[in-house]
Parts: sequence; C-alpha cells; structure tokens
Amino acid sequence: MSEHLARVRWQRDGATFTDQRYSRVHRWEFDGGAQIAAAASPSVVAPALTDATAVDPEEAFVAAIASCHMLWFLSLAAAANVCIDSYDDDAVGILRLVDGRLAIAEVVLRPRLRISGGPASAERIAALHDAAHERCFIANSVRCAIRVEPG
Repeated sequence: MSEHLARVRWQRDGATFTDQRYSRVHRWEFDGGAQIAAAASPSVVAPALTDATAVDPEEAFVAAIASCHMLWFLSLAAAANVCIDSYDDDAVGILRLVDGRLAIAEVVLRPRLRISGGPASAERIAALHDAAHERCFIANSVRCAIRVEPG
C-alpha cells in the first residue's frame, strides 16, 4: 500500500567501540526533510554516553502511538461535526519485564480537549476515541496495551 521511510545515522567518530563506551547519539532523517537528534534513553545507558535532550526510541514509540490516535480522533470528530479547538495529550509508556524481557508493556494516552460549538457528551467523545483507536495504524501494529484516559 505505502512505504514510510526513516534514515538513522550514527558515527563512531574515533571513539573506542568494543569497550561499550561509545556515544549512543545519532540522527533521524525523514523524507520531508525533518531531522531529529536521537539517542539512547538516559535510563538505559550512562548519561555520559547519551544526550538527554534528544528523543529516545521509547519516547518516539509513545509519541507515534499518541500522534496516530490524535490524527484519527480529529478526523473522526470533524466528520461527526464535533469542533475540536485543541487536543493536548501527556502520553506515557510503561517499560517493564514481559515474559522475561524489557518491553513497553503499556501506553496510556491522556488526551484533553477543548471543544467549541456546544458541548459533546462524554459518551460521544468516548465513542470517537474508541473509533480512533480501532483505526490507528500504529496501535494495530503493536502488542502492548494502549489505554485512553480522556481528561
């Protein structure tokens, strides 16, 4: 159907490699020209080997799920004539042991909405979130639980 490309670039830059003390800082490049500083999470490697200001893969995973859900939610809300003025989500991914291996075991989405043009019932908003979750390509691609807790 379609392909979605990302280029990941890392260089050793002369550091010793085999002692495991190499930098985990790298770049993500996307076909539209966006470039993002990326690195291992400081909760995974020593702070000297990473960049806490960069995006780590775990954060990107959570952001991809949250973003996909939001985009579907906004599309469905517009089609349902529910006018969304703002959507703000403090999503969190929970890393823990699953079958003896570390994994993002759960992602919790906490969207907060500002709606204009009259209030929408909590049931209607919940139904839109359910429909968005069912359609989200990323949610349909992962094994972890994804929970939506509208605020």
